Amino acid sequence: MTYVERIKDDITRLAQPARFLELADRVLPGLSIVTTLCFAVGLYLSFVSDGDYQQGETVRIMYVHVPAAWMAMFCYVVMTANAIGSLVWRHPLADVAGRAAVPIGAAFTFVSLVTGAIWGKPMWGTWWVWDARLTSMFVLFLMYLGLLAINRAIDEPTRAARVTAVLILVGFVNIPIIKFSVDWWNTLHQPASVLRLDGPALDIEFLRPLLTMGLAFTALFFTLHLASIRNEIWRRKLMSHHRLAARAAMQKEN
Repeated sequence: MTYVERIKDDITRLAQPARFLELADRVLPGLSIVTTLCFAVGLYLSFVSDGDYQQGETVRIMYVHVPAAWMAMFCYVVMTANAIGSLVWRHPLADVAGRAAVPIGAAFTFVSLVTGAIWGKPMWGTWWVWDARLTSMFVLFLMYLGLLAINRAIDEPTRAARVTAVLILVGFVNIPIIKFSVDWWNTLHQPASVLRLDGPALDIEFLRPLLTMGLAFTALFFTLHLASIRNEIWRRKLMSHHRLAARAAMQKEN
């Protein structure tokens, strides 16, 4: 068996809900510990680092705002990959994983918007400006809310999965707009200072806690996502059981 075939075989086996639940039960405790440790180290570095000579102590908001913004976009990329898996390859867990990521992405986007407003007030003199980066992030938040509403409005799982996957793929166009908005348009928002072709522009004093908090937020996402997928599988199992029980009861009455 080749390496590619082995990967496909592993993915196919994980598509079985029972195997995935078994894996989640094994991985979640360790992942939760890693997340807690990363946040402990990241918060410690965030508080002991020096303030910025221009922004002062408000620069510490960056250590929450920036990782939250990263994860808001990363979560949508994960949803897009699952949408493709659901529509093209009909992967049994793709729809579950995609829908489980929606509320997590909405939460990260909300945190990013709120912390950005708090940071913007002392820096720009206002809580909000309709520049390209802020507006595109707000559009992303509305997209998350719309997907949440659709998931609750459509009861039939197959139809809900198809509609949600299509809307996710259409909405993906906003992700590169968010990323490159500060390059394409003249905005108040500062340009990229970490993910740059010529290397980070931040001093190591700020880069160390920022990357540690980024790792903590990433671990938090995978922890919450894995737990949400597990809960969604159990929810669908219970719903299927209730439907079968209701159908059996109706047949007895008839």
